[in-house]
Amino acid sequence: MWNNKSIAVVLPTYNEHLSIAECIHRFEALGIVDHIIVVNNNAHPDTSPAVAETSAIEVFEPVQGYGAAIQRGLVEALALQVDLISICEPDGTFDPEDLLKLLPYTGDVEVVFGSRTVQEFILSGANMGTFLKWGNWAVAKIVEVLFNTIYLSDVGCTFRVVSRASVEQIQPHFDKKGSAFGFEMMLHVVSQRISFVQLPLNYNPRVGHSSVTGSRWKTLILGMEMFGMCFTSRARRSRN
Repeated sequence: MWNNKSIAVVLPTYNEHLSIAECIHRFEALGIVDHIIVVNNNAHPDTSPAVAETSAIEVFEPVQGYGAAIQRGLVEALALQVDLISICEPDGTFDPEDLLKLLPYTGDVEVVFGSRTVQEFILSGANMGTFLKWGNWAVAKIVEVLFNTIYLSDVGCTFRVVSRASVEQIQPHFDKKGSAFGFEMMLHVVSQRISFVQLPLNYNPRVGHSSVTGSRWKTLILGMEMFGMCFTSRARRSRN
């Protein structure tokens, strides 16, 4: 519990068997997280033994994709009737302790997004070079302009905290099952005028290999998909 609000952490996993146990233990050590939900998305076989050593609940999502895994985690978290849901990747890139940075803002807004693009918080060796940093920033600025919204600097950061009410509001509109889901979620928050803020988080080197950001070509394709989603979402809002 945090300020009398219950918290669930959702950890989607595919290739994080080397780092997931430590991630869970660090969330446990905070002493405020009520439930940790690991969504095994056809993950490496060593994942389940690592999770079994922790207090986390492991569920299995057979539909492949980052978005499919997070959506399953949100369903599980809503079933637990928690007040706040945090999403994080258990690949070592995020510090679980940064949850303590995000939570204080939940008293004022419904959603708190993290940002990985503020230079002072990008640690040596983290996968946030010029291409990724400015690509995320560029899409963020397009969102600002198209939706006349508040400051954004990153559209690809997984680490965030959302209220149960905001998840229930946007959940019926979820469509993406793959890597663009995190951004789709952000677009629903922005377009539906749900209150939010974005804060810089520490960004560390990844443990293991990323199936998306480890490839510049895949990153470029994802970026172009995000550009298209911006304009599609804005056009849809104009018709409504």
